[in-house]
Amino acid sequence: MLQTVNPFLVAGLLFFMSLVAGTLSEKIKVPALILFLAIGMLAGVDGPGGLNFSDANAANSVGTFALAFILFSGGFQTRWLDIKPIVTQGVVLSTLGVFLTAVAMAVPLAMLPQFDYKDAFLLGAIISSTDAAAVFSILRTQKVGVKGALKPLLEFESGSNDPMAVFLTLTAITWLKTPDVPVTELAVKFVVQMAAGGAMGLLMGRFACWAIQRLKVANEALYPVWGISIVMTTFGLTESVYGNGYLAVYICGIVMGGGDFLYKYSLQRFHEGFAWLMQIIMFLVLGLLVTPFEVFTAPVMSIGLVTSFCLMFVARPVAVFVCTVFSRFNFREKLFVSWTGLRGAVPIILATYPLTEGHPQAKYMFNLIFFVVLTSVMLQGKTLANVAKWLGLDAAVREAKTYPLAFDITPGAGTEETREVDLLPDAAVIGHTVSELKFPEGVTILLINRGTKFLIPKGGTVLERDDTLLLFGERAKLSDVEKNLARRVETEE
Repeated sequence: MLQTVNPFLVAGLLFFMSLVAGTLSEKIKVPALILFLAIGMLAGVDGPGGLNFSDANAANSVGTFALAFILFSGGFQTRWLDIKPIVTQGVVLSTLGVFLTAVAMAVPLAMLPQFDYKDAFLLGAIISSTDAAAVFSILRTQKVGVKGALKPLLEFESGSNDPMAVFLTLTAITWLKTPDVPVTELAVKFVVQMAAGGAMGLLMGRFACWAIQRLKVANEALYPVWGISIVMTTFGLTESVYGNGYLAVYICGIVMGGGDFLYKYSLQRFHEGFAWLMQIIMFLVLGLLVTPFEVFTAPVMSIGLVTSFCLMFVARPVAVFVCTVFSRFNFREKLFVSWTGLRGAVPIILATYPLTEGHPQAKYMFNLIFFVVLTSVMLQGKTLANVAKWLGLDAAVREAKTYPLAFDITPGAGTEETREVDLLPDAAVIGHTVSELKFPEGVTILLINRGTKFLIPKGGTVLERDDTLLLFGERAKLSDVEKNLARRVETEE
């Protein structure tokens, strides 16, 4: 049994198995989070590992901590220019859409003999939000490409709707404990939480960008410590003033992602890796908490299938179509958004709240939610690419290139950065030499990616079809260069 083995060895083996599982997930077309959960269950009391873990409070704390960093990293990697056109639509989906999903799920669940209308609303609230970890993981690692504004909409919605689900879940629990709580009191609490969360996220993001420019840290390896402290301080401070910490860290990440500060690239890479570590730990702990022999039983699976069907084919589509009635998205795009309502770790974490409160049906609810998450990720997660193709919304995925050098914002660098520019097959510069480009002063080509090769450019280097230029210079000048290249293409045509 694993209990008799050194705990460092146990943790090391679990992390190694998760790393291998994450690598295999793309090859076997199974979302990585499912494999992480499976490893946790195999290491648990019903698996060969035999680890006995049943502390719901500890699992809730681990999940809260991990989710804060996952949301921050998701915001950090989100480009404001990408989400700006869909912010209003995303906010509607992440608030009204979550509420409508909870209500639409509560109606059929209340008709079942197992639940009264209060328990039904609690269950609806728990599974009301799409999961950022699931959506980020599948869209980015499974290389699912979709056209237009769909991808930023889905990522923004999944990253910003968790606060609403948390609020609804805690409200439902309060309603169960205090049936006569005034609705106005809950409404005021919601406004305060969201307003304080949004304001604190914005302020802390700006403060972080300002302060990091003025920090005189002798060792640049300490900047990740600064990043960790920002996430924890933002979440804790926001919760202390009765704001929503999840919303705050996500907005803080977006603000920092759009700012300029020292070692930004290195910090972004660190948080990306740290977020993956948090995902692994979170799913392993949740996998350990569940008892498979209790989940895969007829009472749980039968109600679970009904719940999953209502969620995927009724509640989520109704919420999406109502929230996008005045949007510019067409029917096929709305249908795809409806299908991309993946559930992941967040509903499982929220399902620990009834456990910590000692709700009579808490264990049954937890097992039911766990089963719903499994069916959602396995069915919706595995079919995203196929559904996108069927609806004619799939797009070519641009592979991220790994260059044999890296640049970062350093002291005195100002607004200089690196940027990739793909040359179109019919670009006017094709066949011209580097010296003929006549870039603005301060803009230079660092490398040329040609197929699988990297070329160091010289004045006489001739540009070819499908070359990718890695440029370095001031942001404004780089934008002018891209615009000039685009105009040359139009002129040539």
